[in-house]
Amino acid sequence: MEITPDAPQFPPPPPFSPPPVIAPPPAPAPRKRRGWMIFAIILLVLLGLSLFGNVAQLVLQTLSFGRGLHADGFGTAREVGPKLDECILENNKSQNKIAVITLDGIITDSHFDGTGNSDVEVIKAQLDRAADDQRVKAVILKVDSPGGEVLASDEIYKAIRAFEEDSKKPVVCSMGSLAASGGYYISSGCRWIVANELTITGSIGVIMHGWNYRGLMDKVGIAPMTFKSGKFKDMLSGERATNEIPVEEHAMVQSLIDETYGKFKDVVADGRSAAHDLNKKNAGKEAADKGQELADDWEDFADGRVVSGSQALGLGLVDELGDFDDAVDRTEKLAGIKDSNLIEYRERYDLSNFLSMFGESGKAHDIKLDLGVEAPKLRTGLMYFLYQP
Repeated sequence: MEITPDAPQFPPPPPFSPPPVIAPPPAPAPRKRRGWMIFAIILLVLLGLSLFGNVAQLVLQTLSFGRGLHADGFGTAREVGPKLDECILENNKSQNKIAVITLDGIITDSHFDGTGNSDVEVIKAQLDRAADDQRVKAVILKVDSPGGEVLASDEIYKAIRAFEEDSKKPVVCSMGSLAASGGYYISSGCRWIVANELTITGSIGVIMHGWNYRGLMDKVGIAPMTFKSGKFKDMLSGERATNEIPVEEHAMVQSLIDETYGKFKDVVADGRSAAHDLNKKNAGKEAADKGQELADDWEDFADGRVVSGSQALGLGLVDELGDFDDAVDRTEKLAGIKDSNLIEYRERYDLSNFLSMFGESGKAHDIKLDLGVEAPKLRTGLMYFLYQP
């Protein structure tokens, strides 16, 4: 083909280039598993706490041994009892303090909670702390209890009376929703009692409760076999037929009840009279500062019945109607102070309490199932100052 000078000239085609090679993205680096590291850190922390606790215990034992507190010569004894921490409930920037002690639930000297300290031991320890602290000028006892064991109630009552006599610090009772039977037994030892007008109180009496299940045993076909050294050795046994129970046994049990009931009335009369005499002696110009004196017919209402706070005021079983704030005001008035700090002593639970559960022998650590209703933990053969609807 012939190219003429006038023909258009086309540039040569560009050289051929291969397509670019696209490299795949780099694979992500494998993630480091840190679970074992967290587990190892937790183990190291627990080991450090255990080591620190052992060293601290060894130091305390050594110091105690140097003071001659251990009689075995090896420094292995340790102090028992409630470990209490002081906590501030209301800080009014004051040098004076009022200790608040709470009595809640059924009063017992047993260790149902597994902490190793009963109600009696805890309240006694709290009163001892309040007596030793010079800044504590008075104590408020908050009671919300249906009562409980006779002996436990009596021990707490005596501890309160001894605290007031030895420390000269007043104890004011602030009743909650319920302060009946043993709850009132303890309250009667206080210098002053403040109750809400709707508080259920009273129930002055004694109860011993049991079950006779002989009829059920006969239906099932179970016959008891009892060998006893005396006629009354199986007293209060529930496996005997009613016609097998001696008449004298009824009289003996009733005599025990009547004796304890008489003790209850004596405690109320003595406690309320002593409080009224002291209040009347130190009262100001206001008649309300003298408190209430027991009515002449108060024993007519001491038949186990419960009364309201308003009725209790009329009978002289309480001194004043009001709430906890009113109890605080009355306490400051009796102690001669103003704007005090409110404190309480709470039990301290540390790692040693938790670990000690695994070292206890002879005790079963039960698992509780909470069904929303807690039945009273009553022990067989004990008498109770207890209001039990």
